[in-house]
Amino acid sequence: MYTFKKEERLCNKRLIDKLFHNGSSFLCYPFRVSWLVNPEPQLHPAQILFSVPKKRYKHAVDRNLLKRLMREAYRLHKQQHLYSMLQQADKRIIVSVGYVGKEVEPYLFIEKKMLKLFAQLGNELNAAVSVTAS
Repeated sequence: MYTFKKEERLCNKRLIDKLFHNGSSFLCYPFRVSWLVNPEPQLHPAQILFSVPKKRYKHAVDRNLLKRLMREAYRLHKQQHLYSMLQQADKRIIVSVGYVGKEVEPYLFIEKKMLKLFAQLGNELNAAVSVTAS
């Protein structure tokens, strides 16, 4: 399941607004992650949005490179580290991953931090589920 289809991308403006106004967020350098449990039915356990600020990276080449690297790390590890956890908890989430690093990092660094991001997102989700359950 090493694909990243259109249905997995977060494109709905209403959901994006909801995510940034009502969602929780945390920093896992070089990423800023916002997430929200989505009560509405969706095809995949997670819908995700990747962003790189134009203010910090003036050249589109750099922004596109960073987004490609982030998408690739997500695509390769989502099933094992994110989807399995979400399916066990029977949850659907929407996620935004923004790049806040100061320079363009190599793929191995981004991949390592993406795995750390998955672990931290799992902890945040478990904490949110335990709070709502009590």
